[in-house]
Amino acid sequence: MLPRARIFLVFILGISCSLSLCHGDDTVVPQHLDPTPFGKEFPSLDGWATGQWWTKPSAGGNEPTQPSGGKKKKRRRPPVPFQIDAPRDEVIAFAIYTVTVPPGKPTASTLKLSAQLFPLKPGESNQVRLEVDRGTGWTEIGKATVNYPGWDASFRIPEWDATTSVPYRVRHGKNAEFTGVIRPDPAEKNEISVAVMSCNSSRTPGQREALINGLKEADPDLLFFAGDQTYRHTEHTIGWLEFGLQFRDIIRDRPAVTIPDDHDVGQGNLWGAGGGKASTSAGDTGGYFYPTSYVNMVQRQQTSHLPDPVDPAPVKGDIGVYFTRLIVGGVDFAILEDRKFKTGPNGTIPKMGPRADHINDPAYDRSAIDVPGLKLLGQRQLDFLKSWAHDWKGVRSKAALSQTAFCGAVHLHGNPDNRLLADLDCNGWPQTGRNKALRLLKEAGAVHLCGDQHLAVVVQHGIDEFRDGPWSFTSPALVNTIYGRWWHPEDEHAGTNPIAGSPLPWTGDYEDGLGNKITMAAYANPEDRNDETKRADGYGITRFEFDKQEIVFQCFPRFTTQGADGAPKQFPGWPVTVPLEGPPKD
Repeated sequence: MLPRARIFLVFILGISCSLSLCHGDDTVVPQHLDPTPFGKEFPSLDGWATGQWWTKPSAGGNEPTQPSGGKKKKRRRPPVPFQIDAPRDEVIAFAIYTVTVPPGKPTASTLKLSAQLFPLKPGESNQVRLEVDRGTGWTEIGKATVNYPGWDASFRIPEWDATTSVPYRVRHGKNAEFTGVIRPDPAEKNEISVAVMSCNSSRTPGQREALINGLKEADPDLLFFAGDQTYRHTEHTIGWLEFGLQFRDIIRDRPAVTIPDDHDVGQGNLWGAGGGKASTSAGDTGGYFYPTSYVNMVQRQQTSHLPDPVDPAPVKGDIGVYFTRLIVGGVDFAILEDRKFKTGPNGTIPKMGPRADHINDPAYDRSAIDVPGLKLLGQRQLDFLKSWAHDWKGVRSKAALSQTAFCGAVHLHGNPDNRLLADLDCNGWPQTGRNKALRLLKEAGAVHLCGDQHLAVVVQHGIDEFRDGPWSFTSPALVNTIYGRWWHPEDEHAGTNPIAGSPLPWTGDYEDGLGNKITMAAYANPEDRNDETKRADGYGITRFEFDKQEIVFQCFPRFTTQGADGAPKQFPGWPVTVPLEGPPKD
């Protein structure tokens, strides 16, 4: 090719790749960034980080006040949390990773790491490099192109040696870098611990020092963020950056699982309906309200560092999937998407309350809403769980990770005066789908870890009878300034067979508002939501103790204090200890 023709071709490619930033060779950010990368219908979507973002007031951490114009004032979104136009030597905000270890072959593992950058400017490099130091100095092992929109980049490194600790750094340009450590797989440890977290309120900006300090003291082997990492809805890139800045000092040096929930993709609730199109952001008709390109960006930013999907075919609308498995120290985690395939309630079941997803009539027929054809996990994930339940090669225990709980273990919603019988946003509905999933988790001998509910609870599920199903731990909200919830039976009576010695008054066997059997073992109600130290927010720690053949659920307040033994105090009723189960008897 003649030199002049080659220059012209590169110029044309630079223009045509304004959305993808041209994967492949070293390139720079083009002069023109599409100001509406998600389409003309949503011109402001992710607007703080798209188009000529550096010219907007938000780049400096400011937003103009929106005049009311004499009309009813709309509730404003949370303000810009930080200066988006970051110093160029600090443009890499954070990195997050997992390591997939094949059974018996730790030196043939796969490292997947994603880096999140602050928005870049035209003319800057859109390449990031991954370097490691195995004791002989820094060596580049990968290069990746920064995506637009989103400003994230992903690395996949095969043949990774998971037996040693390896410092890493992600670099951009000459001076920007983010450093961390890839931990060795803790296969020889007698105890594996995982932090369980969710619901990080964007109404409370700033750092999370108390949470980070508590997590560092607990020193978990794995971090699990179950969803609602951000509540910025239509500004996910900045919300994800905010989350990363808040938690990067704990995620930089250990594997982490992050899965998006409804607020991450901009919805109040989410019933994904296999990729259908929701008519409003309330979501109750089923599907996703915002464009596929936005949903896929959110999923890419939050899940591209996870192990490869076990069944990667996209759902309707070309929305990607990420359900998969991750083994850490012999604990086999099934990572599920309990929203994506679920049927929406509006138009599919009789309306029984003020909203399509709320029920208040105590006399309603529970079976009336469990109509044939409703989906929860969907057949693809049920097939995965069936196979996963019986695959115990290199496995010491199993756990399922998902967004929300397989029951409605809540009575009061939003405030202590708002009693709600049943909320169809949880995985307790549809009941048939719930029971199918729980039978497979029980068959696997797995516990279930989740978030979403803004109320920490430990329950044992009942399927056919009380206490015949798996145990489940729902984490508290990390920062609970969005929505409070309480466990408070209307008759204020303990259930049948209450937990012996518990300081909590309402434990034992109950039916939730959907007719599902649950045994309440522990709960952490907000004491005073007007007092930052009494909102019952915090985090959970799940410990797989192999020498004792036990699993211990711990639950710590965000602003925990030391007990008489010098250890951080937990919420009353914790810890809860349950048996560690083995493989199914085939």
